[in-house]
Amino acid sequence: MTPAILGKKVGMTRVYDEQGKVVPVTVVAAGPCVITQIKTAAGKDGYNAVQLGFESAKAKHSTQPLMGHTAKAGSAPLRHFREIRLDEPTTLELGAEVKVDSFGEVKLVDVVGVSKGKGFAGVMKRYNFGGQPASHGTERKHRSRGSICSRASNRGHTGRPKKGLKMAGHMGDDKVTSRNHALVKIDTDNNLLLIKGALPGPNGGLLFIRKAVQVRKALANRVGAA
Repeated sequence: MTPAILGKKVGMTRVYDEQGKVVPVTVVAAGPCVITQIKTAAGKDGYNAVQLGFESAKAKHSTQPLMGHTAKAGSAPLRHFREIRLDEPTTLELGAEVKVDSFGEVKLVDVVGVSKGKGFAGVMKRYNFGGQPASHGTERKHRSRGSICSRASNRGHTGRPKKGLKMAGHMGDDKVTSRNHALVKIDTDNNLLLIKGALPGPNGGLLFIRKAVQVRKALANRVGAA
């Protein structure tokens, strides 16, 4: 199975490499996860996949369908689930545990999380717009984005704002995939992963860690990955 696991962001710290250099790392409390469902191409689902369940939950905070689903795997109610598609059927069985030791040979990882919500923000903060001129002629509009329908006279365009136009709005709280982070250390005793760099989301936020999918050649050579 492709090395993948669910975990929670603990916070950032620093470690020292073999040359004595400081390496900033994010500590992730990863797993253990339970395989709560197995799908195969030969079955009714039509594709190979496994579903991971993470973090125990009280029965009153779960639902009857979810508790019945996890009970088939011999597990207590779980809070988070994530499906992983596979090229080949998995050799693991229903109810098996996935721990951090599955990342023993992995050098680079991708991390998926939800970024911090920043509330309502204007275009200068949200998209790094330059704003309006600060000289004569601009009155109480210095941080405005300007016109939103300037192409109304062009053939084939209407006077309404175009889809995807960059405007003020909700900033953050988006699904973010941060790619090609070096996996610095694995603590199997405490179920911890030490991943180089900053990861999306706040401390305590849910993260999905998997083996890097698109490994850049120069970065792979730097960390010694295959």
